[in-house]
Amino acid sequence: MRRGVGVVFKDKGVVSLEEFDIDSLEPGRLLVKTLYTLISPGTETAFLLGLPNTPATYPQYPGYSNVGIVEDIASDIRGFSIGDIVASPSRHASIVAPRAENTFKIPGSIDPIEASFFYLSAIALQGVRKSEPEIGESAVVLGLGLVGQLTAQLLALCGVIPVIGVDLYDYRIEVARSLSIDYGLNPSKIDTVSEVYRITDGRGASIVIESTGNPEAINLALKLAGRRGRVILLGSTRGLSTVNFYSDVHRKGLIIIGAHNSIRPRSESSRWYWTIRDDVELVFKLLSMKRLRVRELISSILEYRQAEEAYKLLIDHKDRVISVVLDWRVISDSLR
Repeated sequence: MRRGVGVVFKDKGVVSLEEFDIDSLEPGRLLVKTLYTLISPGTETAFLLGLPNTPATYPQYPGYSNVGIVEDIASDIRGFSIGDIVASPSRHASIVAPRAENTFKIPGSIDPIEASFFYLSAIALQGVRKSEPEIGESAVVLGLGLVGQLTAQLLALCGVIPVIGVDLYDYRIEVARSLSIDYGLNPSKIDTVSEVYRITDGRGASIVIESTGNPEAINLALKLAGRRGRVILLGSTRGLSTVNFYSDVHRKGLIIIGAHNSIRPRSESSRWYWTIRDDVELVFKLLSMKRLRVRELISSILEYRQAEEAYKLLIDHKDRVISVVLDWRVISDSLR
């Protein structure tokens, strides 16, 4: 039996730590001692606060970006060894038991803390794929939180010119300027629609990727897109949107594509639609080759005991926080 400790949302707005036991290792699973977990800023804070389009039932056990060391392997598993550094969509906890089919070996050339960005990078990547970018096309990324930052970098790698970032926080815009975007616009300071049309010589953006999750941003996304443009709904919208489909969609011939991460092929990748395994393996290549930069997106690294503070930072300080990583490397002897 192994004893662990993990993050739990005990009630709406209540973050706590809770001990648990893993009695035995089930077939098909690995036992992994956690090194780092990355908080998914939009999804996890929405679930914590019980926002629209979340279950709003508690307790909840958050997290799906876990990196750790393999400590044990079920007898029916092949391809893994004790001591492997692996990533899995497991919760924020000191020890986890992911299914081998959902676990990814991390190349030795990648820092484990950077590898914790594997899942959110893959989410951004499938959104970019669905936009079917063509070299020389223009794109707007609406919302420069963590997923938006990753999306902007991936669009730039595809040869999209220009990449325009839109956000209400100047700090996020400046980070994106240093990594990927050609123009940064703050809607509280500038007429964003007019400026995007000016930058694109009156055409509007070929691609708009909405990554805020704010229902009010949907209308802006539709207005920023030019004739026959593609609008990708990457952020999970927390509420209802009212849209004038005639003027903003129908007359411009827009294509609107939902890009939830669950809409993936299960077993075989095809053009624009890759499996999660293939996308994660590509993310690892991009990280290894330093083509995808995530170190600059880490705002804070906090010990797991500071989980409550981590979520408060993400909720209360969006003006200066993009992501928070929880460090699980120091666990008390009583839990070993």
